[in-house]
Amino acid sequence: MNETIAHSGAWPIAVIMIVIASWFFYRYLAPKTWREWASAGLVQAFIIALYAEMYGFPLTIYFLVRFFGLDSKHLNANLWSSLLGIGESGMMISMVLGYALLFVGIGIFIQGWRVLYRARQQNQLVTTGLYRFVRHPQYTGLFIGLFGEGVVHWPTIFSVAILPVIVFAYYLLARSEEKKVIAQFGDEYRVYMNRVPMFIPRPGQWQAFIDSRGE
Repeated sequence: MNETIAHSGAWPIAVIMIVIASWFFYRYLAPKTWREWASAGLVQAFIIALYAEMYGFPLTIYFLVRFFGLDSKHLNANLWSSLLGIGESGMMISMVLGYALLFVGIGIFIQGWRVLYRARQQNQLVTTGLYRFVRHPQYTGLFIGLFGEGVVHWPTIFSVAILPVIVFAYYLLARSEEKKVIAQFGDEYRVYMNRVPMFIPRPGQWQAFIDSRGE
């Protein structure tokens, strides 16, 4: 492959972004059990692979050119730009939309974690705020952020393939966590489970769910 690919080869930036994103992730979701470590490991792999391709070597574009005959006069490390042939405009559109989802996801993630942390410190069951709409808003925020950054903003073969695996891993983790909560709160939590979805708000509740981040 002899084509010049724009926006690649900036390995120092890739390392910096990996360190920052990893620090933030482990800061708010410090794993303790083996299930938590396994799920966190998948997210860590997602972060490393994503930013290595975003700023370092665009492996996805390489494969598409080398093995699938992608033909574009202006190859860009951003997949949307190369596939749709709209150059820098395509990259900017995907960046704006992707970062919008990323920051919404981060806000939900942090708020969900803070409320849950306070509830655990006080040995209480939390069912208000974000928890009125989903039982695990911190994971919902994580999924939204990863989707925004790894699919909308900068899709790669690895990020698109591993995102469903991450969702499934955190589904199993959430089920394991809920068994412990049931053992502690019994029927009170069972009633809450029957009333509130696990990750996805009910139709018509998304706006209220996003707006409740500050509660």
